[in-house]
Amino acid sequence: MLADPAMLGNSLLDNGDALFEPQFWAARGEVTATPGGRGAAWFVSCGGRHWVLRHCRRGGLLAPITRDRYLWIDESRVRAFAEWRMLHQLWVRGLPTPKPVAASYRRRGLVYRCDLITERIMESQPLSAALTAAPLTENLWREVGGTIARLHRAGADHADLNAHNILCGEVISVIDFDRGRLRQPGAWQRNNLARLRRSLGKISRDLPDDRFTVREWQWLLAGYQAAG
Repeated sequence: MLADPAMLGNSLLDNGDALFEPQFWAARGEVTATPGGRGAAWFVSCGGRHWVLRHCRRGGLLAPITRDRYLWIDESRVRAFAEWRMLHQLWVRGLPTPKPVAASYRRRGLVYRCDLITERIMESQPLSAALTAAPLTENLWREVGGTIARLHRAGADHADLNAHNILCGEVISVIDFDRGRLRQPGAWQRNNLARLRRSLGKISRDLPDDRFTVREWQWLLAGYQAAG
């Protein structure tokens, strides 16, 4: 297990891998919700602290075949551990990402499963939900672009930057850095933005015409360029 002892405390650390079982939290009456998304996730509340427990699952073509199993190479390549370390580096630099709490894996032969606990970003909603509910202001679009630019400037390559992984709240935050990497500047930055634009286009396809157009995308890019 990889963990921040200050976040968990000795009493929780003593429970080991049980921390990554939703039944553990349910028995304590501390599961507060089960958000959507491709991965199994649970919101848990512990002594006034609010966390997200996520069981790592695949997306894409391999999802129906392997679901939540990954090929074992070595511990340094465990996906939940890699995400924990990346989030920790981003967090200590003051970037708007969740603070990592703990990560764990269970190996069986040539495969393993893994889980991650992060701090929950309260009083926020996905950009996708905000866009579906109402038109967004120019300032918000610029803030989204500025946040992405800050992450890119720090070298954060988000493998799945889409409108569901951007949270709108007191500040704009970005979540779910599974398969993310810290890299030197390159084409991946343009690819991140292109992926986000496709996501926004897909979400807005059946929405009113004022939700996402070339104008909104230009606002986002203006915020990106101003912060970059």
